[in-house]
Amino acid sequence: MVERKINTILKIISQSKEPIGSKDIADRLKDFGIDLSERTVRHHMKALDEKGLTQGKWKEGRVITEKGVEELHDALVSDKVGFISARIETMSYKMDFDLDTKQGKVILNIGFLPVNKFVMAKQIMAEVYDHEETIPNLVALAKEGQSLGGVEVPAGKVAFGTLCSINLNAVLIKSGIPVESKFGGVLQIEDYKPLRFTDLISYDGTTLDPVEIFIKSKMTNVRGVISSGSGRLMAGFREIPAIAVGKAEQLLEKAQELRLGTAWLIGKPGQSLLGVPVGPERVGLVFLAGLNPIAALEEAGIETQCKALTALVDYQDLKSFWDVN
Repeated sequence: MVERKINTILKIISQSKEPIGSKDIADRLKDFGIDLSERTVRHHMKALDEKGLTQGKWKEGRVITEKGVEELHDALVSDKVGFISARIETMSYKMDFDLDTKQGKVILNIGFLPVNKFVMAKQIMAEVYDHEETIPNLVALAKEGQSLGGVEVPAGKVAFGTLCSINLNAVLIKSGIPVESKFGGVLQIEDYKPLRFTDLISYDGTTLDPVEIFIKSKMTNVRGVISSGSGRLMAGFREIPAIAVGKAEQLLEKAQELRLGTAWLIGKPGQSLLGVPVGPERVGLVFLAGLNPIAALEEAGIETQCKALTALVDYQDLKSFWDVN
């Protein structure tokens, strides 16, 4: 994997529509906070040529090779590790909904569904919302040509917005309770009771939202939980200070009254929860993922495109799932 300076040079070359020389590269590097002389840039470019990552075009400058594109992609993936954790923090800060005034913006996940399958999709999702009360049933809907939270809806699609469980992070944080988002996971259910996490992905170690990965990997069985009490749901694992549990319970109860969702499980101080260890004087929380209804669609063979933590919309613009037409 190339180091940061060389990676940035590769990125500049890849973004140039024409062959680019050392002087222009040195100038553009300053935009990235990197100050290199033309001579040093030429040295790095020679090394890139020798590795087959770039190719000289006589006096015009350098262009990136196919091998260089692959190397740059790998480098960018490495740079993005921890992206989801950063995204969670950013969206938690931007979410400004107030539990008392019932005003402000909340975070949505968005699932794009085929227009011609939407009637069937509503029937399937109705089973999920009817069964699990901790998945908030406030939703948003936008049709092709419209936008949802600034996200354009593609032709032939319907955008279906579900409340993200990160809204609960924000509720706690804004009341002074620090929340650490640890994992996204697949939770095994037996006889309608949570048994254990079968799969966990650390938010710090992934470039993609774990929920999106689990849905596309067909790792859920939401419909099984509904029909027989046994299956697999998606959930997030959080930690908060044990001293804040009482206050957190009050806030989460209020959030549930406003249909923002709530914790499905709250652990004991310093004790593991569903096999997941927690730190000393910490308590584990399990929040069901807002995209579980979309996972049920994938299980039924309805192709979807999911984007977690995607948009901010006004709470007043949401409607009950049961009022969606």
